[in-house]
Amino acid sequence: MTAAMEPVQTLRTLGGVATMHRLVTLTSRRRVRAAIADGLIERAGRKLVLPEALQQYRTAIALGGVLSHLSAAQHWRWEVKWPPQHAWVTVGRKRHLERKRVGKTNVVYADLPDDDIVDGVTSPIRTVLDCAKRLVFDEALAVADSALRSGMVSKAELIAAAGRVRGRGAMQCRQVAAEATGLAANPFESVLRAIVLEFPEFRVEPQGRVEARNLVLHPDLVDRENCIVFEADSHEFHTGKAAHDLDCERFTALGVAGWLVIRFSWEQVMLRPDYVRGVLAELAGIVRRRSLRQA
Repeated sequence: MTAAMEPVQTLRTLGGVATMHRLVTLTSRRRVRAAIADGLIERAGRKLVLPEALQQYRTAIALGGVLSHLSAAQHWRWEVKWPPQHAWVTVGRKRHLERKRVGKTNVVYADLPDDDIVDGVTSPIRTVLDCAKRLVFDEALAVADSALRSGMVSKAELIAAAGRVRGRGAMQCRQVAAEATGLAANPFESVLRAIVLEFPEFRVEPQGRVEARNLVLHPDLVDRENCIVFEADSHEFHTGKAAHDLDCERFTALGVAGWLVIRFSWEQVMLRPDYVRGVLAELAGIVRRRSLRQA
């Protein structure tokens, strides 16, 4: 991997959007500057984005449509599970686009009210709902979490808007709205939470407060009933020996206080979700058996 390409891959890992400080911390200032100079990363206000994020806006304009779904999420500078490789564009139901003109663009036919469009892009709340209706749950949850984290959408607004959705995708819209939180730090944590939520044995809260050995901790996911914490743990999101030492201290304190700490890496959650599900299925079985003994 070239010096200029490393920040590109790191930016993808972060969800396609990052501040200069964040990307420099995880790579180096020299490499980030090289990637920008080579056109591999572009500046968008105070954020750094992949160049395809800006190109997709031009695609929407060329097709006479509105930038939407994951492409709109990127436009609003939200982190997503996987940055879209091809534009998502919404066009009117009566429009007819030739296949060769569309190419690999993800075209959705829908008539949008003016209130749902902001400068050629679906509004923040419409973007979250569109993603919730069409994407798989973990991708949709990552978008909703990012929207709440950005402050552009509120939890109350999202729940109310999801309640008004009718037809296909309405149920998932409501589920995404109910589970979304701005406390998740990144799509990595959002995707892990989405997988954990598949198991009714676990009742988790993101960034729950836990006191252990005179420390106040906020693990990624806390299951108080079963005394389990789930950590989205990856070296890409930690830097240096000091951060590693702090993690060791945190996990030791949790263990001494009686918490079971389950740690998953970025690669496991994002690339090997079946492994994560397998571990959780075994753990859920232990929880069920323990509940039967206590009954």
